[in-house]
Amino acid sequence: MAAPSIAALGDRIARPGRLARSDFSRLQPYLYIAPALLVLAIFVYWPILASIFLSFHKWDFLRPTIPFVGLANYEALLASPEFWNSLRVTFVFALASVPVRLILALWLAHLLVHETALHRIVRGVVFAPVITSAVSIAIVWSWLFNTDIGLINAVLVDLGLARVPWLADRDLAIWSVAIVNIWKQLGYDLIIYIAGLQAIPRDYYDAAAIDGAARRHRFRYVTLPLLMPTTLFLLVIAVIDSFQIFTLVNVMTQGGPAWGSDVLVNLLYRTSFVLFDIGTGSALAVLLFLLLLALTALKFGTIGRRTYYEYQ
Repeated sequence: MAAPSIAALGDRIARPGRLARSDFSRLQPYLYIAPALLVLAIFVYWPILASIFLSFHKWDFLRPTIPFVGLANYEALLASPEFWNSLRVTFVFALASVPVRLILALWLAHLLVHETALHRIVRGVVFAPVITSAVSIAIVWSWLFNTDIGLINAVLVDLGLARVPWLADRDLAIWSVAIVNIWKQLGYDLIIYIAGLQAIPRDYYDAAAIDGAARRHRFRYVTLPLLMPTTLFLLVIAVIDSFQIFTLVNVMTQGGPAWGSDVLVNLLYRTSFVLFDIGTGSALAVLLFLLLLALTALKFGTIGRRTYYEYQ
C-alpha cells in the first residue's frame, strides 16, 4: 500500500481546526440570541409555566406548602357569578372599543397619509397618548368625567343639557373607559394604517382611475382588499389589548360602580393580590390565555386565510 502523501497528512492535521471553526459558525447565531432568550425564559416562559402549575394548587403567599387541588380552582371560577359578569363586561368593552378604533384610524389615515409637515405634526399629536402613562391619562380623564366638577359636564350644562354620571352609572362606566381607551390607542392604529396605505403601489389607483372607477369604488376594490393583512393584524392586537385592559379601569372606576366595569384582569388582580387566592387567580389567567388563543385562531380561521392567500 502506498504511503500517504505530504499533502494528505497536512490536510488531516488541519481538519480538526476547520471542524472547530465550522461548529462555532453554526453556534454563532444562537449565541447572539442567547441573552434575549434568557430574558424571555425568566420573565415570560417561566411565569407562564408557574401560572399553569399554581392553577392546580391552593396557595395564599403564606402557606409553606402548596397543596394540589386539581380542577377545583377552575370549577370555582366557572361557578362564580363574578367571573361571568367580568367576562360579559370585557366583551362589551371589546365590542365598544375595537370597531371604533379601527374605523377612526382608517379614516384618519386617509386624511394624513401624505408626507407634509402639517400631516406629520398631526400624526405626532394623535400618537402622543400612546406613549403617555396610562395612569396619568386615567387621572386626567377621571376629572374630565367627574359628574359635579368635570369639564365635559360643565360644557353640557352650558349647552342646556343635563349632567351625565359618566363614571357613577353602572351601565355608563365601561363605555366611558372605552372612550378613553380609544383615544389612547388610536395613534398606534393610525401609524400602522398609514404604513399599509403607503405600501400600496400607486399604479393600482392609476389603473382604476383610467378604467373610470369612482373614488368610493377605488376605496372598496383597491384599498380595502390590499389593507386586509394590516386590518387583520390590528384586529388581533386590538382584541388582545381590550381583553387585557386593567390600568384605566383600576384607576378610573376600580371595577365599579356595582362591578359594572369589572373586567377580567381587574377580577384577576382582586382575586390574586387583594384576596390572596393565587390558585384561583392563576386559573383565571390560564382561562384568559385560552380565550385569547381561541379568539385569535377564530379570526385567522375566518378572515386570515382569505387575507393572506387572496390579497397578497
